[in-house]
Amino acid sequence: MSDSSGQTIKTELEKTQGRDLLTGRVYTNLNELVDKDLVHKGSKNGRTNEYSLTDEGREAVETRRRWEKRYLKQTA
Repeated sequence: MSDSSGQTIKTELEKTQGRDLLTGRVYTNLNELVDKDLVHKGSKNGRTNEYSLTDEGREAVETRRRWEKRYLKQTA
């Protein structure tokens, strides 16, 4: 994803989950990830926040992927 604004993340989540999400909830969740040092929040143009995974965030994603590969059935 080249644009990592909160709105773009919200739109992508809605597409993948097939449902509408509350904007405030998405930003609250993003801020919780920032507080846990899993996501970095920066400024794109002075108005728009931009989000990216930290090293800890990347490791958390990889750990989850390993867990899923080990314990969840793979569908074709």
